[in-house]
Amino acid sequence: QVTLVESGGGLVQPGGSLRLSCRASGFTFSSHAMGWYRQAPEKQRELVAIISSDRMPMPTYADSVKGRFTISRDNAKNMVYLQMNSLKPEDTAVYYCNVDRYGLRYWGKGALVTVSS
Repeated sequence: QVTLVESGGGLVQPGGSLRLSCRASGFTFSSHAMGWYRQAPEKQRELVAIISSDRMPMPTYADSVKGRFTISRDNAKNMVYLQMNSLKPEDTAVYYCNVDRYGLRYWGKGALVTVSS
């Protein structure tokens, strides 16, 4: 079965950095685009970044994180990453790894990122 496991969340001060990791299993990782979403308290889940499955993977970012966050993938390790720099308090949220396969949407359990002084 499809399994997505996030890691790397935590507490960081404004302006700091964190790297989230997502380990995927149960499907042909290299054949699917992978995404990171986030959900802040009392807000809807929103797309943060997505990276395509092409031989030259292309990233797409939400306007709110452009220039600060970088999504990447390692197909040999079935891993997708989110490097987050210049973090702001408004980046505080639970971050979820995502894959869509054949009309079904899969999620990890999420990693909490708290940006606070």
